[in-house]
Amino acid sequence: MDYPKLKSIIEGLLFLSGEEGLSVRQIAEITEQSDGLVGEALEDMKEEWERQERGIQIVQIAGSYKMATLSEHAPYFERLAYSPSRSSLSQAALETLSIVAYRQPITRVEIEDIRGVKSERAIHTLVSKGLIEEVGRAEAIGRPILYGTTKSFLEYFGLANIKDLPEPSQFEDTDNLEEETQLLFDKLDGRQLTFDDVEES
Repeated sequence: MDYPKLKSIIEGLLFLSGEEGLSVRQIAEITEQSDGLVGEALEDMKEEWERQERGIQIVQIAGSYKMATLSEHAPYFERLAYSPSRSSLSQAALETLSIVAYRQPITRVEIEDIRGVKSERAIHTLVSKGLIEEVGRAEAIGRPILYGTTKSFLEYFGLANIKDLPEPSQFEDTDNLEEETQLLFDKLDGRQLTFDDVEES
């Protein structure tokens, strides 16, 4: 495998791994290259992206490499999160929210296993809206983040506590995502799902 192709593959792997990232050893095993060559490629990529003034960077945290945005761009990300045109939840975000609400605490990988698709963007949206938050780390390889709902979630849906969620006992399949999502829709009583009241609370 030539060096440019290796770096291209590593970029794709880091993108797919999301917030959990990958270690040099994991990347080396996947690409069937040496740890040294992978480490060299990662350092080259970090320097190249910084030199090119890219909008993302490669960071190393607790032995794992992952993609991250630049801290100096934070004001623009905040505008995106609270843009009026993005004030409502997508179907993907609502599905993710229902999974977290009924299965918490839960990891991103577990959410994706249920939905069958990548959910990092939906999770980011829900975190930025203050509807879910990190509640700990799972006792598993890589110590993945566990997510749970927030006080703002309870306030918006008019719940005293999480036990007041609509009871999903009327369906037999506990993995029936459509049913759980519909329960949250019903709880809204037809209101448009916007978050002005959440942001002001």
